Amino acid sequence: MSERPRVYVTRRMPQPVLDLLAQHVQLAVWPGELPPPRAVLLKEVAEIDGLLALLTDRVDTALLEAAPHLRVVSNYAVGYDNVDLPAATRRGVLVTNTPDVLTETSADFALALILAAARRVVESEQYVKAGRWRTWGPEILLGRDVYGATLGIVGMGRIGQAVARRAQGFGMQILYSGAHRKPEAEQATGARYVALAELLAQSDIVSLHCPLNDETYHLIDRDALALMKPDAILVNTARGPVVDTRALLDALRARPTFVAALDVTDPEPLPADHALLSLPNALVTPHVASATTATRTRMGLIAARNLIAALNGERPPFLVNASLWDAKVISLGAR
Repeated sequence: MSERPRVYVTRRMPQPVLDLLAQHVQLAVWPGELPPPRAVLLKEVAEIDGLLALLTDRVDTALLEAAPHLRVVSNYAVGYDNVDLPAATRRGVLVTNTPDVLTETSADFALALILAAARRVVESEQYVKAGRWRTWGPEILLGRDVYGATLGIVGMGRIGQAVARRAQGFGMQILYSGAHRKPEAEQATGARYVALAELLAQSDIVSLHCPLNDETYHLIDRDALALMKPDAILVNTARGPVVDTRALLDALRARPTFVAALDVTDPEPLPADHALLSLPNALVTPHVASATTATRTRMGLIAARNLIAALNGERPPFLVNASLWDAKVISLGAR
């Protein structure tokens, strides 16, 4: 009987995920809270058949060359911009992801950031804990209304549409922009498709839900920020580099009523002394939009099932570079 395929997992996972993997593969898991150092990762991949990676793990040509037996990279994320997809495809390595599972959870968090930024929730909590709460007053910590505001959604994919559904309950006017119109989403949510410039100029709140690619890198740059209302709220739960951090810093400093609520940043994580963290009109959270026990476990189980299927010679449920499978470029199966 052939030995089980060897798999390396780059971070601790919920126990049900590890239990599932252990039934099918020889499993090694990096035990640290932080990602494995690059030198460690390059050493660990030398003999593996499968890699379960996170967005923080750079799967580039150097790593692929260091892993001659590698057959599948299972990314524990919807996005896969940490993987050099063309390089993996050239080498016959399947790449998978975990779509759909975090849609509703991430949309919940986007709305949480909108409410927190608009109603100054973090500032209010700090105000109380600092002992400054002495009375009720008509001008203490005034925020802005979310109900009836105009929401601009950049990227009307699954998460963008889920945010739009939630916005309906707040009576919001919904604008959206993206590469393509989404008639079904328009019918379901009442959203209106507009050019990005119009969306930025008209929206009270702009929420980013687009993927990171060549077209969206620094999509929100100095010119884009200049189009936004002086008291607008910018929410980013997509990818940090969609926003030009230097331009955002300048906008926040120049316009004290302009607010940014960021769950993703560039760089990520932000250094503790980064200028963004000193600004009262910047709310920053540590990339936790999908951070619920149920969602993170489901993500892990999908990533594990993708990996197990590929190593068993079956088509993974969520295959990114499907051309490999369709063209039968590689030969899969237990060793």
